[in-house]
Amino acid sequence: MKNKPVIQKQKPRRHIEWGRLLFTPFLIVTVAAGASMQAFAAGTDMWSKATEIMKDVYNQILLISTIAAIVTASIALLLMNFSKSGRTVDESRSWLKRIIITWAILNGLGFIMAYITPFFSGGQWNG
Repeated sequence: MKNKPVIQKQKPRRHIEWGRLLFTPFLIVTVAAGASMQAFAAGTDMWSKATEIMKDVYNQILLISTIAAIVTASIALLLMNFSKSGRTVDESRSWLKRIIITWAILNGLGFIMAYITPFFSGGQWNG
């Protein structure tokens, strides 16, 4: 019997994953920048942020109320024009007046907030 040559098992070479090695510092820098973003964004005070939120809420209310006023006013006008009953016409006319008055008041509040309040900033008349 012949001696078979003994094949030594070689240790596998360690493979360096360059993608993971380069991605790790990038990820650390990105997470650090993202975590510190809130500290830098805190340059505004609470009152200016509250004013910004209230203006946004008011604009959304005004948008919804304008759409609702148009829809209900058009229904009231349709009822007023195509109704045979005098009572329906009178009720439609009174609803149309209410819709117009309410919509004018909501827009008037926006006018007051936008144009009149800057005259009273700081609690004093600045006119």
